[in-house]
Amino acid sequence: MMRYRREILLSTAAVLAIGLLAHTDRVKAQTSGEPEKLPPGRIAHILVIGATKGFEHDSIPNAMATIWRMGHDTKLWEATLRTDTELLTKQDLHGMNRKNLNYFDALVFTSPTGNMDLPDVQKHDMLAFIHDDGKGFVGVHAALDSNYDWPEYGEMIGGYFNEHPWMTFNAPIINESPDFPAVRHFPHAFVKRDEIYQAKDWSRDKVNVLLSLDASKLDFNNPRVHRTDHDFAVAWSKMYGNGRVFYSTLGHTTESWDDPDITKMYFEAIKWVLHMTDGSTASHPKTGV
Repeated sequence: MMRYRREILLSTAAVLAIGLLAHTDRVKAQTSGEPEKLPPGRIAHILVIGATKGFEHDSIPNAMATIWRMGHDTKLWEATLRTDTELLTKQDLHGMNRKNLNYFDALVFTSPTGNMDLPDVQKHDMLAFIHDDGKGFVGVHAALDSNYDWPEYGEMIGGYFNEHPWMTFNAPIINESPDFPAVRHFPHAFVKRDEIYQAKDWSRDKVNVLLSLDASKLDFNNPRVHRTDHDFAVAWSKMYGNGRVFYSTLGHTTESWDDPDITKMYFEAIKWVLHMTDGSTASHPKTGV
């Protein structure tokens, strides 16, 4: 009987030790600035926001449905789709909606134009979710045309919308970072029919440009062209504190969400911000054609 009790005590001690080590590893990851990896076998949770306060893109439902389906079919993530901003908080939510940012591993903004009606506490929580907690953010198209009254948002995503000089057109695109997982399936030069944003408060030195317009094939006899450097990024990656950020202007049209090239780009981008793959965020000079 004494031997049996001793074995039970040893087993209990071992379990407690394993739990303590796991807890220590989590604390170490949080305090060292390294994001905590998803435990093996746990499906990721992403929050997809399609709220708009300005122009509402017809492609928003297509984008949200596609992102949900990609996670559902691959079993890599579960997507919660919302057209409001209630869950962008770390505060306790009472009643029916009990999920908050503490439940999610990444945010995806699908063209949420205009200034979101977020109180300061929600703005703080959302940025801390990315910057401090090391969670991911993917911005689709008009995510750049949002929150102009919130400078920290512009810093997080990389800039703001400043016209689309050529509207929807056959955009000549250069793949500047063919090793990055979200764009490695694209050739060096290709054409996509989409609406390409011009960015302001944006610098190549602060992001890793993945795709850009081929300036040698653009018409600059256009009063809406404001960038004198003729540097028009189509997609980029960057860090915001501990969190990974991906943005692309592609995805304006409803047809783009039936394009396997575009859907694969966003699929791989979500995987990247979830730390399922690796890819650089280091800036580099503009490349030639």
